[in-house]
Amino acid sequence: MAKTKHSARILVVDDEADFCIMLESLLTSEGHSVITAEDGVAAINQLQEKPFDLVLLDVRMPRVDGIEVLNFIKQNFIDTQVIMLTAVMDVRMAVDCMKLGAFYYLAKPYAVDELLSLLNNALEKRTLVIENKVLKSELSRLAQSSKLIGQSVEFMKVLELAGKVAPSDSTVLLEGASGTGKELFANFLHKNSPRAEKPFVALNCASIPDTLIESELFGHEKGAFTDAQAMRQGLVEIAHGGTLFLDEIGEVSQIFQPKLLRFIQTGEYRRVGGNKNFKSDVRIISATNKKLIEEVKAGRFREDLLYRLNVITLNIPSLIHRKEDIPLLAQSILDRKNKQREKKQLHADALQALMEYPWPGNVRELENVLERAIVLCNDEFIRPKDLALPMHLSVSQHSTGDGNGKIGSAISIQALETEHIEAVLNNTKWNKNLAAKILGISLKTLYTKIQQYNLKEA
Repeated sequence: MAKTKHSARILVVDDEADFCIMLESLLTSEGHSVITAEDGVAAINQLQEKPFDLVLLDVRMPRVDGIEVLNFIKQNFIDTQVIMLTAVMDVRMAVDCMKLGAFYYLAKPYAVDELLSLLNNALEKRTLVIENKVLKSELSRLAQSSKLIGQSVEFMKVLELAGKVAPSDSTVLLEGASGTGKELFANFLHKNSPRAEKPFVALNCASIPDTLIESELFGHEKGAFTDAQAMRQGLVEIAHGGTLFLDEIGEVSQIFQPKLLRFIQTGEYRRVGGNKNFKSDVRIISATNKKLIEEVKAGRFREDLLYRLNVITLNIPSLIHRKEDIPLLAQSILDRKNKQREKKQLHADALQALMEYPWPGNVRELENVLERAIVLCNDEFIRPKDLALPMHLSVSQHSTGDGNGKIGSAISIQALETEHIEAVLNNTKWNKNLAAKILGISLKTLYTKIQQYNLKEA
């Protein structure tokens, strides 16, 4: 008898106690976690208390029959697979059950091997459905490298700490400037945790309007608002058992912060427009380019939420603090981009220019600059002119020693960033979409920087 690949949470619903005991014994021996219910009412109560991967459901039961329970499951737990069990084979009933969303309709008696094979197929379907949903949330990251690259002391310190933290279930807060690779560290934490085989689901909190972020995370019921034409699962439900990555957590509105705090504390949530409590087991990893302690002092972020999020804090170094990693990062980016185009190499002068540039947009800006250079260069070598660096920085500017160069001088990172962003905005005639792309930051972050540094169009 073939063992199943993964342990599943299974609910067995049948009014015959002996049959429930037999199935519980069989499925437990196969490595599954099994709970039984004697009728439809008990089944619905169990479903509301905890999530299940699969339900083995008798059709004919007193009080609430299997069809009603099947309807309840498909209205509230789309991914949960249901195998209907019956003592009498009724073709019309079987068709109706399949139309309602049952995975299969099985008549008693049946061979054990047949049931286990069917069960495995149902669980595989559930896995595929969830993977498809997770894939949609990861499409935006396909163009990025999934590897953490660097050998600098600052980088290796953070990587070593991340390696120690990964196997735990503690919440982690990743702090660092935009473009430093916080999401890559989040992926690293997930892949090196016991949850690695479960979903990794990411949400950029800055890209979702305040009014919709609750629906995105917790889902909504049909009719909850004007466009809610059908029930929709939230990301916390899709990520069950895995990792939920909340990027730009500092952008979450004060209205939603208490609800997020409650979910982190209890694992419980309600879909928008619903009154039923659901539970989801996820590990929370969050990231921010803000100093959240300053946001707390300013009254824009809850102190108790910050304490829940930063059980462990990883400070991701900016590229200017790990410049010795630039050659490695540049080569990795070129290797990836060259697969799609004619192979290009960095000229020594171009590499020198990259080493001397301040990189306020960090690794993301480096990638954007090199991708543009691959298109612009006329031969196999990328030269300084092909880099088209903002502020027109070049090797000669910093090697003349005339005192005009600011790199390495007594000037703060913030002052450099302010001047750099203003220069890019002026060079693009304040085309904010283009400026954000050149800087390697989101449009919302650019607007925040403009307000923060009080920049005004000339």
